[in-house]
Amino acid sequence: MLWELIPIDRNPMQLVRVRGISKRSKKPIVLTADQCTALISLLPDPYRTMVTVAICMGLRVSEILALRWSRIDLDRLTMSVKVKAVNGRVGRVKTECSEDDLPLDPEFAGLLRRWKEQCRQTPGDWVFPSHITDRCFHSSPIQQHYIRPAGEQLGFAGIGWHTFRHTYRAWLDATGAPVGVQQKLMRHAHISTTMNDYGNALMTSKRDANSKVVRMALRTPAEQRVSN
Repeated sequence: MLWELIPIDRNPMQLVRVRGISKRSKKPIVLTADQCTALISLLPDPYRTMVTVAICMGLRVSEILALRWSRIDLDRLTMSVKVKAVNGRVGRVKTECSEDDLPLDPEFAGLLRRWKEQCRQTPGDWVFPSHITDRCFHSSPIQQHYIRPAGEQLGFAGIGWHTFRHTYRAWLDATGAPVGVQQKLMRHAHISTTMNDYGNALMTSKRDANSKVVRMALRTPAEQRVSN
């Protein structure tokens, strides 16, 4: 419910978190590059490409499901995030800060080009159209029937869509990306008032930090063995 994966059907006050008082019920799972590569290899498309987008871009699942080709410029290497899809319903993204233009790494853009060539064209111009409705997928069945079983096959219990957003944030930190750039790539409303008051990060800084994460996610098995 908190991540908008299922309808709100109980007291929403149970979802309230008070900073400094409320604690996580469990520690978020953060995957390594090797673990992400192994997980992706177990998924069929379009779910494989969806998860790759989640890892390389740090998007919320609702934003991934609502992606349109018209908002992705593969020549200028940018992606515009403006809407989300929750249970098939399309609406504006979570906050004003969530609505932003993000950089695309050239290698990642190549992956999207290849997906576009095999992706079915639909009236909604969806990047990930459902094979049943030609509209947006629902996130819960994908998590339940594909992502979690793949995680369990690798020895991880409880892997879900939000795992990839946590992983993206952790990898940004590992690359040494400035906190202000991390905030803008994650599109969070607050890290501190100072960060918000000083505005957006330069596209060149965001592109550099994002590309480092993409390199980790898309490296080949041979490259992994060399690094190990």
